[in-house]
Amino acid sequence: MLQISCPWCGPRDEIEFRCGGQSHVIRPGPPEEVDDATWGRYLSEKINPRGDHLERWLHAAGCRRWFNVARDTATHRIRAVYHMVEAAPAIGDEGSAR
Repeated sequence: MLQISCPWCGPRDEIEFRCGGQSHVIRPGPPEEVDDATWGRYLSEKINPRGDHLERWLHAAGCRRWFNVARDTATHRIRAVYHMVEAAPAIGDEGSAR
């Protein structure tokens, strides 16, 4: 089973967590200035790459805090775990977060 290392609780089984989707997405706004087509793209056009992907996760069965994960979607290998307020790590070709 995949282990995810919660920044607050430490390593736990994946079953304790819920994926909240892509992280570092910039929401269009302000709402009164966003047309329907732009809002529709924001809601429905998510990237789903094969390889490195930045996601937000919730430790649902633990501390109930959100954090970000840099994960390889092909191998499920977690390259980095970091707080929501931190910048995304640079993921190198060698497969490690810098």
